[in-house]
Amino acid sequence: YDYHGFPAHTYELRYPALGEPQLAARIADLLGEARLPAQQNPTRGFDHGMFIPLKLMFPDADIPVVQLSLRHDLAPQAHLEAGRALAPLRDEGVLIVGSGMSFHNMRGYGDPQFGPISAEFDHWLVQAVESAAQQREQALANWVQAPSARLCHPPRAEEHLLPLMLVAGAAGEDAGQRIFTDRVMETTLSAFRFG
Repeated sequence: YDYHGFPAHTYELRYPALGEPQLAARIADLLGEARLPAQQNPTRGFDHGMFIPLKLMFPDADIPVVQLSLRHDLAPQAHLEAGRALAPLRDEGVLIVGSGMSFHNMRGYGDPQFGPISAEFDHWLVQAVESAAQQREQALANWVQAPSARLCHPPRAEEHLLPLMLVAGAAGEDAGQRIFTDRVMETTLSAFRFG
């Protein structure tokens, strides 16, 4: 469990999905072909960013799962490039899920002052994701320039936003669309899909 300070029952959650070594090898090969170094770690467990959404989507854990870690440098352009490298998987029947959050400032949750701050960034994010592919990529690569960006994702907290970059890169020319938005603990959150 890669979290702490939560109720005891959250440490009893299980998601016993099988891995898929052949797919993991294919992912490593695609990244390598794009000159993005990758290595496999068959013993690392799933983190909550993966198992919580999949537990809701596929509660029986009856699909094979390969989790991809973020780059340590958290470079948005590199995650967009990784998504482009993995785009062929979409045509091979692989569902690429970028699990994260459009707002992730732990000090902002529950604080009414963050309502307009999160709404401002969310408005920018929706416009960026729903732009044509080239403009979308440019905006997402430079997300720190967005209004209230660092208030919504303080340094080293952008790990919750970067999965969106990978999925946007894999989307190619496919349009992005906001499919969910809500106010959670005084902040605006949104989710997106491509294609």
